Amino acid sequence: MASTGAGPSAGYSGTSLPRKLGIKPGMTVALFGAPDDFEKTIGTLPEGAALARGGRGPAGLILWFVRKEGELSRAVTRMARAAGEGPMWIAWPKKAARAPGSAGPSEKSVRAAGLGAGLVDYKVCAIDATWSGLLFRRRKAGG
Repeated sequence: MASTGAGPSAGYSGTSLPRKLGIKPGMTVALFGAPDDFEKTIGTLPEGAALARGGRGPAGLILWFVRKEGELSRAVTRMARAAGEGPMWIAWPKKAARAPGSAGPSEKSVRAAGLGAGLVDYKVCAIDATWSGLLFRRRKAGG
């Protein structure tokens, strides 16, 4: 499924997508399953920030695009381990952007999968016209 982003401030606020996603100067963002045109969708990154498809090298932020419920349930624990103590966005196709008859993940199922993997969500984002995302982080010990 291709992204239908409208550029760096795709979404509904005037805030740039890199800012909404929490991308900081010098940060490497590991992309997993990102649409082919995501570099165009995200627009201009902060100084020194970079996107790394497939998680090559250390990353300050993970952005994981999930298209199917089975993919989410099979890989969420592995992806949570890859994120370590850092933040991870799990993005899913908005209901209106799915192929007719396809039952992709929903905000509810993404949240449940993250919580089940020991993560807590603390931010939601409309990435573009196709994708929504929840931002997760490892649950603090004793919290």
